[in-house]
Amino acid sequence: MTVPSQPVPAGPVGIDELLERVREKLDRVDARRAFDEAAAGALLVDTRYAALRDRDGLIPGALVVERNELEWRLDPQGSHRAPEAVSHDLRVVVICNEGYASSLAALSLRQLGLHRATDLIGGFQAWRAAGLPVTAETAPSTTVDSSPNTALSAPEG
Repeated sequence: MTVPSQPVPAGPVGIDELLERVREKLDRVDARRAFDEAAAGALLVDTRYAALRDRDGLIPGALVVERNELEWRLDPQGSHRAPEAVSHDLRVVVICNEGYASSLAALSLRQLGLHRATDLIGGFQAWRAAGLPVTAETAPSTTVDSSPNTALSAPEG
């Protein structure tokens, strides 16, 4: 599948402008809609780093994938994909802490062909503020593997 190329801006683009452009391409969801979509089969993907997950808890059922490994874990054609990455048609809702980095991550997934990827407006903090389920239990990220011969980590870079 060929992803249409985006025009290159004529000059430097600040992060606020870039974020605005990215969000125009996404059908971002609020916390309640993300909850409903997860119940209907969407994959919630928590990209927050471990200290935030330890501090604030987890969304039950969300796949935990550190941001630096997201594309390798969710590419349905990738050699390091998570078992949940079954199709380019998979509905993915990316969740960061406050809903900024997740927008950029969702666009990156779309560029891989995951055309239904989006993100959660307000991130995990909006989920929690909406009173949706959170567990204090911590879970290992999908990158943890104690066996040195079967490392699952994505290429450095």
